[in-house]
Amino acid sequence: MRPLTIAVTGGIGAGKSQALLSFARRGVPVLSADEVVHDLMRDDPDVRAALEERFGTTDRRQIGEIVFADREQLSWLESLLHPRVRSATEDWLADLDAKVAVTEIPLLFETGGEGRFDAVVVITAPEDVRAARAPQARDTRSRRLISDEEKVARADFAYVNDGTLDELDEFVGQVLERLDA
Repeated sequence: MRPLTIAVTGGIGAGKSQALLSFARRGVPVLSADEVVHDLMRDDPDVRAALEERFGTTDRRQIGEIVFADREQLSWLESLLHPRVRSATEDWLADLDAKVAVTEIPLLFETGGEGRFDAVVVITAPEDVRAARAPQARDTRSRRLISDEEKVARADFAYVNDGTLDELDEFVGQVLERLDA
């Protein structure tokens, strides 16, 4: 039987990965879409061949410089990777024997993926906190994301992550209690 599925999303530097770790500390199986992307770019021969043909490299940093400066190149890359990430997520969920599972998906709303999950958790943080956590990411990547306000309005649960890890852990525990997971 498929587990209850929770997606964790939020802006750059908001603390999505820390929230995912908090779920994992509670024994919940977790998956990071970013890690799936990294695995695909490192290990999938079809993905690597397509990247080499399109960009002349498989180096993530070099590809990042290209795609974040060129919307058309970014769209191409997303069309290559997103279906594979969805498929890997579905395969992972199908193989689980767990009551609940959590997937971190940074572009959940931007890709229309929220309908694939039973609940959505949005992690936000004030802009100054996010900038301090991810100073290198304060570029064109942020501009293409929907606003935190819209994400919160569309989410089942939302948390402003400007406190301690213990406070984040407490929030995660409350989410699991409310879902009776």
